[in-house]
Amino acid sequence: MSKVFPRISRRRALQSATVGVVAFGLLLWWLLPLGETPPSGTIVFSTGTPRGVYQEYGERLRNEMADDMPGLEVKLLNSAGSQENVQRVATGRADFTIAAADAVETYKLRHGAGADRLRGVARLYDDYVHLIVRRGSDIKSVTDLRHKRVATGLPDSGVRLIADRVLRAAGIDPHTDITPAADGIDTGPDRLQQGKIDAFFWSGGLPTKGLVALAKKAAFTFVPITGALIAKLHGEGQEARYYRATNIPESAYPAVQQGTQVPTIAVSNVLITRADMDPRLTEWVTRTVIKSRDGIGAHVHSAQLVDLRTAIYTDPLPLQTGARRYYRSVKP
Repeated sequence: MSKVFPRISRRRALQSATVGVVAFGLLLWWLLPLGETPPSGTIVFSTGTPRGVYQEYGERLRNEMADDMPGLEVKLLNSAGSQENVQRVATGRADFTIAAADAVETYKLRHGAGADRLRGVARLYDDYVHLIVRRGSDIKSVTDLRHKRVATGLPDSGVRLIADRVLRAAGIDPHTDITPAADGIDTGPDRLQQGKIDAFFWSGGLPTKGLVALAKKAAFTFVPITGALIAKLHGEGQEARYYRATNIPESAYPAVQQGTQVPTIAVSNVLITRADMDPRLTEWVTRTVIKSRDGIGAHVHSAQLVDLRTAIYTDPLPLQTGARRYYRSVKP
């Protein structure tokens, strides 16, 4: 016996087709929430040193932007760190970068070229200051660094900015009371292991892979940066207000910390650009940063802390027009 199929009226067929078109349109709206073709062209993103968090975050963010904006070429440019990153964006050598808030504020207070053009895109995650020595070292506090060989970071890095301030707060002249070395996370771990330096400063997200790698081949420990020293540090100037007392949690480097927390300071990182950057492009970049948190965070642990509710707080910079447009579009 043959089946009898119900006859579909033309009106009903048109209604079904309309529903399908609307559903497809909603899908496009989700995939392309800005309602237009993704931006194209070329931008330069200034990152950081090899083995550092800025570099890895930049590489993975570029991959995410390639998915969202396939016509956009993102060129990555290594740097010494925050200070160089800020200067590059302010002067047009780079279009986007990550920089610590204290480095941004320092550049502004020094009236660096193009400082008034700097704008915020998103607050990302916090950098933690690490002061690393070999296990068994006689260096137990910052004051013990006097007359030691200490790596304070590359000249234009955010590490150098913080390390010099911490040393001065401890009553140590970073130029005459120590033997300074310009090592970052790319060279500091190896030189510490080889006995060429006694200690080195690092400021980065948790955990930093360069230190995770060092823990697998050499015994080292952290020197605490305590509350009394932080109180003196806060008296050094307006830039120091971005430093907050915290602890490196025991889970950051478990083989090194062995169940203990390490008192230190942290400072927030901000994704920045310029006021004259195309707002539509900045809006798309902002969206990619927020929606890629989990994807990037699976590889860069600190990126898991990127949050829509806090991303808008890009102090000391006002939000760029495109970033503000994005946050308003997703405001509940």
